[in-house]
Amino acid sequence: MDKNKEQTISAGLYLVATPIGNMEDITYRALNILKRSDTILCEDTRRSGKLLSYFKIKKKLMAYHKYNESKVSNKIIDLIKNNNIISLISDAGTPAISDPGKILINKCLKENLKICPIPGPSAVTTAISISGFSDQYLFYGFLTKKEKELENVLNSLSHVNYSLVFFIPAIKINFYLNKFKFFFSGRKIVIAKEMTKIYEQFFRDKIESIPEMPNKIKGELTVVISEKINQNKITEEVNESVKVEIKKMIKKYSHKDVVDFISKKENIKKKLIYDYCLTLKK
Repeated sequence: MDKNKEQTISAGLYLVATPIGNMEDITYRALNILKRSDTILCEDTRRSGKLLSYFKIKKKLMAYHKYNESKVSNKIIDLIKNNNIISLISDAGTPAISDPGKILINKCLKENLKICPIPGPSAVTTAISISGFSDQYLFYGFLTKKEKELENVLNSLSHVNYSLVFFIPAIKINFYLNKFKFFFSGRKIVIAKEMTKIYEQFFRDKIESIPEMPNKIKGELTVVISEKINQNKITEEVNESVKVEIKKMIKKYSHKDVVDFISKKENIKKKLIYDYCLTLKK
């Protein structure tokens, strides 16, 4: 690495991505930032404490979660203004992605304070990368638990022809699967469990075929639904309206041109069209 291109670590807010399971996935840069921080903001200080202890990092920890972020953000802004290096980490993955952080980020922007992303692990991109689905995707995050609201959201998303990514509590997975089967029938699904950990598992199937998940599954699952699958079925017969069109075309074009055109237009097997064309010569 070109030392001249290394980023200067100065007062500001650093959004530091941490492992989603495997400790070895943390980056050298993330460790360096955490070691240089004056205060590390944690979604859960106990959980983050284990990560920091593993890497022998001893810094002041401050709880920063959805229940207190509005209350403590001004205090953090003051720390940065007083030349402090502040890191924000979530329980796993990249901060502010379906996790606290937006309020503090916007306050920093308003005060024109330095904000630096320290990229790394992300459950979203990890799940998409192994899905085999389109890499054009929409990340939604956590779905609502309110049934009517959920149905409105899923109905809207069902018209989107991209891969879709959701975070779902394992305890609620079967509730959501039933809804997916109704709104996304014909698509494929991957349910990612314990990614990067010892008991990593991926459940893959057509949405309408995937069975209910065992109740013993715990934690948070990353679910990827495929883009729409082209389900045009090849027609096994030439109907009367198509026959009329063929009769008109055969007077002007070659058999090959007629077969190619009608096959693509009507999604009919070429042999069926060819055989019908032959009957017209008799």
